[in-house]
Amino acid sequence: MALTYPLVTASTRSQVSKTARVGQCEAFVKILKEEGVRGLYSGLNSAMLGIAVTQYVYYYWYEFVKAKFEGVGAAQRALSIAENMLAGAIAGAATASITNPIWVINTRLLVNKESMEDSSKPVKRLSTFQAACKIFKEEGIQGFFRGLLPALVLVINPVIQFTVYERLRVWWEKRVARTLNAFDFFVLGALSKLCATSITYPYIVVKSRMQLKEGNDEQSRYKSVGDGISKIIKTEGFKGLYKGIEAKLLQSVLSAAFTFAFKEELFNGAMALLVLLRLKQAKAAQ
Repeated sequence: MALTYPLVTASTRSQVSKTARVGQCEAFVKILKEEGVRGLYSGLNSAMLGIAVTQYVYYYWYEFVKAKFEGVGAAQRALSIAENMLAGAIAGAATASITNPIWVINTRLLVNKESMEDSSKPVKRLSTFQAACKIFKEEGIQGFFRGLLPALVLVINPVIQFTVYERLRVWWEKRVARTLNAFDFFVLGALSKLCATSITYPYIVVKSRMQLKEGNDEQSRYKSVGDGISKIIKTEGFKGLYKGIEAKLLQSVLSAAFTFAFKEELFNGAMALLVLLRLKQAKAAQ
């Protein structure tokens, strides 16, 4: 996360910008010039907190829902693909609802709207706690749940990702007729995330904009996800729905690729270790 976070910063700044589209290199240079290297890591602490809480909440809810589907005792059974996807969707929706306040804080810290609107002012950095207090004071508890609707829609992102990944993995295994290695899993993870992010990116843009404090103009106020998409298209064209996609794709694809490669290698290593331990136990028993 720390390695790819500057890409998150550049992407999110582009997503919420209503001015003419700028290249990602230009966005990086602008941040470095006005805020220094620290600007590329705005809100990193809240992001790390968000990831930790998201992982815990997701797996808790996933295992909870999975256990309900499987049943107990003699009736326990393996889940079908559809049931696994449904369990993942329910867990994702619960996670999005619970962790949304953290991601609202992260977006506010990351975007630093005041410095974006007036670069002549010195950059004022808030801590995660200070940002939370500011949101509560100015917007109340509802301020922490801005952008929740598109966040719920984005639950389909990992569903698309894992579905595409599994299909690609099965297809590639048949095609190469050998055991897949870390590079194979790296590429498959990258392609599946590329597909999922490309499909859902307009919702990511709307979510980022809705998580910011509303402006005074009508075009900055999104009543719903559909309203947000239509206003972006009206004022910025379809390209407005894909602002910052280059950096986002690079960040998401790299993160997913390394995650899948590491997961598969870790699993294979654990299985090999288990086999060695069993062989050692068998020899000791003789």
